[in-house]
Amino acid sequence: MVAAMDPAIPLLVTGAAGRIGRALRVLWAEGDGIGHPLLWHRREPGQTFDIAWNIGKKLAPPLPPGLIVIHLTRPTLGTGDELAENRLVTEALCRAALEYRARHVFLMSSAAVYRPSADLIAEDVPADPQSDYGRSKLEAERTAAAMLSGTGAPGLTILRLANLAGADALLGSCIPGRVITLDPITGQAGGPERSYIGPRVLAGVLSRLVALHCSGAPLPNVLNIAQPAVVAMADLLQARGQPWQFGPPRDSAIARLCVATDRLAALMPLPPATPASLIADLDSVQGRWP
Repeated sequence: MVAAMDPAIPLLVTGAAGRIGRALRVLWAEGDGIGHPLLWHRREPGQTFDIAWNIGKKLAPPLPPGLIVIHLTRPTLGTGDELAENRLVTEALCRAALEYRARHVFLMSSAAVYRPSADLIAEDVPADPQSDYGRSKLEAERTAAAMLSGTGAPGLTILRLANLAGADALLGSCIPGRVITLDPITGQAGGPERSYIGPRVLAGVLSRLVALHCSGAPLPNVLNIAQPAVVAMADLLQARGQPWQFGPPRDSAIARLCVATDRLAALMPLPPATPASLIADLDSVQGRWP
């Protein structure tokens, strides 16, 4: 059984002005929240944020010692040089975590560190990113693992996030009346297939991971973050009520990138992902967060 969380341990969420951070702000404001003092970070000062810090460009402001960090900051688009900021930002964050004796760092990475496969991809499959973005995330992972490996360093859990419903390229591009074009995939009537997680489920997963850490439970070094089951893009658009069509075949189309969730499911119950449940989860989050 997981012990009650120590409410005195502050939780720093970096990149809270981004899409994931905005969803967490809404969801953790509901009910009893996450049960920790929350420090929301963004790059520049803002009225509803607690910490302004241009990570990697300026020195860290004073942070409470012994905090837990959920590190969301991550550029997802740009040139190779711009994406290289993933490593530089992670390096600066880890330096601050060491300086302020953080208890644990949850580093948000991406399933893009894997090579697409017809099989479900488990965490012990060697990373083999096929994009500049994936390579930048793998570099960030390796930087954090190297910096936080010494005696007395904070614990580290790398979270390889699959597609977050609403913040993904597919649902994020849905506009009423727009016809979405999908890549046809031989043998897959619903087109490309992906692993997904809803924002409300993600908030619960992160809350549970923090609780497990505070209880003293051991956590894996790497976790795939997704709900069980494979989702076809056409089925997701159908559930959204979004018009779609198949375009011409493309040799570069990624037929399937889906991750195994056994390791995460061993830590907490996970509802399976269905197109209808993902859309319902997305629609349950109030405000303009994606």
